[in-house]
Amino acid sequence: MTITVTPNAAAEVQKFMEEQGAADTAGLRVAVLPGGCSGFQYGLNIEDEPQSDDEVVDLSGLRLFVDPFSGQYLDGVEIDYVTTMMGSGFTFKNPNASGGCGCGSSFTT
Repeated sequence: MTITVTPNAAAEVQKFMEEQGAADTAGLRVAVLPGGCSGFQYGLNIEDEPQSDDEVVDLSGLRLFVDPFSGQYLDGVEIDYVTTMMGSGFTFKNPNASGGCGCGSSFTT
């Protein structure tokens, strides 16, 4: 499984983890959850350690935790952090998605 995290996104995650005093074993859980206006939505959460069935992806010092269900939808995804006049936040470019919603936080396959 290949997930790309842009330097902007990695910096934001690292900054948040440092502010929260995250443990050395901590990482970013990247998940796909049922819901959203298009069927699936992305979830990001800082967790202290991976679950036993997680795939752990190390990207330049940033650890990603991906559960088996989510992994099937996340191969090839690029996670970025953007700032616009409307605000700032994480974005996802998913080559596996056949459609999405206007808010950019949910998709369909």
